[in-house]
Amino acid sequence: MSILTLAGSPSQRSRSSALLRHAAQILRSRGLGISELGLRDIPAEELIEGHYTGAAAGALRARVAAADAVLISTPVYKASFSGGLKAVLDLLDEKALAGKVVLPIATGGSPAHLLALEYGLKPVLSALGARHILAGVYATDKQVRVGELGLADIDDDVRQRLEDSVDRLSEQVLPRGAAVNEAYDLGRLALAGGFSV
Repeated sequence: MSILTLAGSPSQRSRSSALLRHAAQILRSRGLGISELGLRDIPAEELIEGHYTGAAAGALRARVAAADAVLISTPVYKASFSGGLKAVLDLLDEKALAGKVVLPIATGGSPAHLLALEYGLKPVLSALGARHILAGVYATDKQVRVGELGLADIDDDVRQRLEDSVDRLSEQVLPRGAAVNEAYDLGRLALAGGFSV
């Protein structure tokens, strides 16, 4: 399975990117292949001018096409998802997200900005053909702190919601009954089977 993470913030230390990296880390620990892409990977001129036929736009479309699932993160500015992310999404084909599982992640200054995910980003994802959009994960700036070295301190509530969403994504992209690099607790297995330990 191939999973693409798409960071909608130009800053490596952004809170939304920190949540995206945490989600990617969980998926990697399960043996899933993760490919990362961000605003910095596409030349600013191509983004601003919308060079649909440019090499970077072509590479973006190819990576999205190859993915089974896409995790998209964005900061919320002025009650909307980032303009940089919109510029990236504008370079995709009309039905680029068809057949893919999509997990939106966002951070903003107030709990009220959660609506930017529901009424701003999700309709755009739907317009790109996404029909399986998981419940988004939203956190306020106070719930995610990023240190000087880029390490994130995520509140327990947000961490749990993010991990639950990643679990749902894993269930959608893995074939039913598949286990990828799963560790087993022999004691728990023995108890479940009715054996004494």
